[in-house]
Amino acid sequence: MLARWLRLWFGFRDPVSRGTYFRHGAGLMAFKYAIDALVVWRFAGRIWTPLNYLSPLLSTRTELLRGAPPWLLPLLVAFALPFLWIGVSMTLRRAVDARLSPWIALAFFIPGLNFLLMALLSLLPSRGVEWPVEAPPPVVDDRMKSAMLGVAVSIGITLVTVGIGVYLKRSYSTGLFLGVPFTIGYISSYIYNYRHDRPSGESVVLALASVTIAGGAMIVFALEGLICVGIALPIAWAVAWPGAVLGRMAARRGSYIARGAGMALIAPLFLSIEPRIAPLSHEVVTVVEIAAPPDVVWQHVVTFPDLPPPTELLFRVGVAAPLRARIEGYGVGAIRYCDFTTGSFVEPITVWEENRLLAFDIVAQAPPMTEWSPYSRVNPPHLDGYFRATHGEFRLTPLPGGRTRLEGRTTYVVDMFPQRYWTLPAGRIVAAIHERVLRHIAALAEEEEP
Repeated sequence: MLARWLRLWFGFRDPVSRGTYFRHGAGLMAFKYAIDALVVWRFAGRIWTPLNYLSPLLSTRTELLRGAPPWLLPLLVAFALPFLWIGVSMTLRRAVDARLSPWIALAFFIPGLNFLLMALLSLLPSRGVEWPVEAPPPVVDDRMKSAMLGVAVSIGITLVTVGIGVYLKRSYSTGLFLGVPFTIGYISSYIYNYRHDRPSGESVVLALASVTIAGGAMIVFALEGLICVGIALPIAWAVAWPGAVLGRMAARRGSYIARGAGMALIAPLFLSIEPRIAPLSHEVVTVVEIAAPPDVVWQHVVTFPDLPPPTELLFRVGVAAPLRARIEGYGVGAIRYCDFTTGSFVEPITVWEENRLLAFDIVAQAPPMTEWSPYSRVNPPHLDGYFRATHGEFRLTPLPGGRTRLEGRTTYVVDMFPQRYWTLPAGRIVAAIHERVLRHIAALAEEEEP
C-alpha cells in the first residue's frame, strides 16, 4: 500500500482521477497542517491556523515564530518541499486526465491560486485519456516531466538558501549570488539529461528558465521585489550557464563524473562557512555651475524647501527621491535632515565653513527604495543597511562673474556580493539624487539674482 502511494505521489506514471486527487490532496494537507501546528505550538507557543498558508509573506511566518529557535523556520520550509513536489506532480497528471494543459501545474507554486486550482481539478471529470502503463519513450511529454522536476528542485534550493542565508544569517554572499545559480543550472540540466541525451541548447535554456522562475518564486513568496530580482538576474544567468553545461556533461558520461561534478552542489553551503568581508567605500562627485555668488548658494545648501515631484524614471520606479532639507541648530554639531520619499536621513554637521564647505556624517537613513511587488508591504533585508551612505559634503568655489561651482559628494558602501556589480546601480542612484538636489539649489539661487 505505502509503495503504491509513494509511486502515486512522487512519480509520473500513474493516472490521477478527480477522486484520487481530492482524497490524497485533502489527506496530505490535513497531515501537513497537523505536523506544522504541532511543531509551531511546541517550539513557538502559538497557534498555526490554515489561514496562515494563504499569506506568502515571510513576515507572517517570522512574526508567528517570534521567540522560537532560529532553526524552526528552515525546518518548516524543508518539511514543505516534499509536499510541494507531490502537489505539482499530482496536479500535472490530474490536468492531463481532465484534458487541460499540463503547464497549469505551474500555478501550484502561486499561494492562494493553488487552492483555487486544486478545487477546480477536484471537480472536473476525467476525459478518457489513455495513460501509458510503461515508462514513456523520450518524447515531448517526458521532456516536460524532466523540466518540471528541474524547476521544482530549483525553487526548493532557492527558497531554502535565501531563507537561511538572507533571513537568518542576513548575508548577501558568494554562496547566494554564485553558488545558488550555478547549482540550479547544474541540477536542472542534470535532471533533464539523466535518462536521455538532449540538445545542449535546450539544457541551457532550461537552466536559464529555472533561474528565472526561481527569481519569480522569490517575488511570489514576498522574499524579494521585482526591481532587485531583475537587477540580480544577469549575474544568475551568467553563472547558471556553465552549471548547465557541467550538469549535462555529468548526466551523459556516467556516475564517476557525476559524483565529481556533483561536488558543485555544495556551493550553497558557503553560506555557512564563508567569512564576512568589510565593504569598501565609494564616492560619487557631481558638479554644477550656478549663476549666483557663494553667499546666496550657501543659504540653499544648508536647507531648501520642497522639490517638485520627480519626473526621472529612476525615481518613478521606486528609488527614494529627495524632497527637502531642514536643520536644527547652527554650525558644527547641528543636525541636518534630508527628507526622502521613504523617510529621512539624519546628518550631524562635522564641518561648517560658511560659503565654502558643509560636511556631515550620515548616522541614520531611510530605505533606498520601495520595492515593486504584488503585495503592499515587502521589506527585504537588503533595504536595511546593505546600501549605506556614510558621509556627505557640499563644496562651494567662487568663479569669475559672480558664479559658483557647487560640488556634491557622497561616500557610501555596498555590503552585497559582488560589490563591483552592485556599486554600478548604487552609484547611479547616488548620482541621480545629486543631480536632482543640485539642480534645485541652482534654480533657487538663480531666482534670487537680479
